[in-house]
Amino acid sequence: MNKTKNKTPTKSTTTKKKVSKAETVAVPRPKVNIQEGSTVKDVAERFKIKPKDLVDHLVARGYDASASDLVDEGLLRVIADIIKVDLEMVSLEEDIRKLAFQLVDSLILRPPVVTIMGHVDHGKTTLLDVIRSSSLTEKEAGGITQHIGAYRVKYKNRYITFIDTPGHEAFTQLRARGAQITDIVILVVAADDGVMPQTKEAISHAQAANVPIIVAINKIDKAEANPERVKQQLAKEGLIVEEWGGKTISVDISAKEKKNIDELLEMILLLGDILELKSNPFVPAQGVILESRLDPQKGPVATVIVQLGTLTPGQAFICGQTYGKARALFDELAQPVREAGPSAPVEVLGFNDVPQAGNFFQVVPGMDIARRISGFRIARAKKESPEKQVPLTLEDLFKKIEKGQTKELAVIVKADVNGSVEVLKGLLPTLSTDKVKINVLQASTGNITEADVLLASASGAIIIGYNVKMPAKIQDIAQNEKVEIRLYKIIYQLTDDLKKAVAGMLEPVIKETYLGRAVVKKIFNIGKVGTVLGCQVIDGKIVRNAEVKVIRDNQLLYQTRISSLKHLKENVNEIKKDYECGLGLEKTQDIQPGDILEAFLREKVMPV
Repeated sequence: MNKTKNKTPTKSTTTKKKVSKAETVAVPRPKVNIQEGSTVKDVAERFKIKPKDLVDHLVARGYDASASDLVDEGLLRVIADIIKVDLEMVSLEEDIRKLAFQLVDSLILRPPVVTIMGHVDHGKTTLLDVIRSSSLTEKEAGGITQHIGAYRVKYKNRYITFIDTPGHEAFTQLRARGAQITDIVILVVAADDGVMPQTKEAISHAQAANVPIIVAINKIDKAEANPERVKQQLAKEGLIVEEWGGKTISVDISAKEKKNIDELLEMILLLGDILELKSNPFVPAQGVILESRLDPQKGPVATVIVQLGTLTPGQAFICGQTYGKARALFDELAQPVREAGPSAPVEVLGFNDVPQAGNFFQVVPGMDIARRISGFRIARAKKESPEKQVPLTLEDLFKKIEKGQTKELAVIVKADVNGSVEVLKGLLPTLSTDKVKINVLQASTGNITEADVLLASASGAIIIGYNVKMPAKIQDIAQNEKVEIRLYKIIYQLTDDLKKAVAGMLEPVIKETYLGRAVVKKIFNIGKVGTVLGCQVIDGKIVRNAEVKVIRDNQLLYQTRISSLKHLKENVNEIKKDYECGLGLEKTQDIQPGDILEAFLREKVMPV
């Protein structure tokens, strides 16, 4: 009995020690997503807390909060600390998408969405017209009264949605904004002409978007047609057709003679089945804006391709910073429709303003919520620059490698001659290391174009130009898209830079680009506005937000930046030679009439 009594407390003690050790192990806090536009009350109810109690906690920490206040990222961190949960703000659209695909039993097969791309004059428009007319009755064909940028074709009791884009630039602009609409790309190549520069660009854009390609070899009715030569050229671009042992579907067609069009549609449906394209038609409808405009009679209208849910008239929605209620839905025949399910394109009326192409369209429970989320997004946009994938620069490449954020450096190569293109295509990948792979997305001859910049923007790539020019317009586009362009005349300088970037030893070079000069005529001190300089531009141009050197008697006094620029009381972006302007500086000290303001741009570049 005594032994038993002695052992019992020993076991109890041991158990207590184990519990004590377990208690010292840090338990990770649960992670919970909070939908943007949520109020303090919404978050409190989500965690079964009285809104008043949560408000009291916030007030105790110095926040002047109420239950109806919108929760921004800063307030969310404080609430997370109060309730001991990791909270993350997610967009309404992201939350709906996650919910939609969690409900596995509700997923159904949806029609494929197809974009037709290729070189100019290879028959894209003719093919689109043939496909469209083949699916319409004579009565319907005469009723086409509007263009909404997309339409549906019914083939063997199944639908296919075709996007009628003006080119691969539009395709990539949508993708650059995060909108992946297309499931399949039809690459049209003329059998008598073969693979051309725009064909190669289209391939690059489709591959960068990771969208499968079906090749339609068109114009086989021509005497000089040579489909086998086309397949050989495609193989050099990495597209090996199935009959040659590859994975790319290829169909020989004649859009003019309407030959093998049915076979092409069959292949689209077959590839769609292989891809197992699915959607959930039972969640709040979500889609993407394909194109938009301000109609004189209808007001702001937009073409929406529905991706999730089922859109019906009368539903409130949010779209970027715009919102509204769907007053009416129309198809490409201008006929009103009662509902639009997954993959259906419809024109929507009822926006409060013209939305931006590529923005997500999301149905919400009511107009009050739509206005609230719109207000939240507008307020956030004023506080911070819009979130966007910023293409990588060579200067910050190594920092990202060290943090494990980058495993690939995407490069677009433009060179003066084909020989240089081939050399660089083979040489650059050999500079890859264990930590980072150099991937040549596209390599072609000619000067850098807008399409190159858009592809780089969408893919997070840099552009390397070898013995080519960059027009001023392209430089402006690249600056807006935050795409780095590096120009070289000597190959070893190019390769040395990439080696140094990967090794973390590349030093940026600062280049100053002269813009123009202005002379200070008068100085005005205006109340809350501060000091405004009345100036006249005497050379070049003065640009708002440019840096300026303040010069007196040919001596540099100091440097600052232009904070405001006006002409006749109107805010302007630039003023040219001989015009007068009102100009504000971020820093004004010892300014006198007669001083010269020399405007310039400062940028990091590689000397050429």
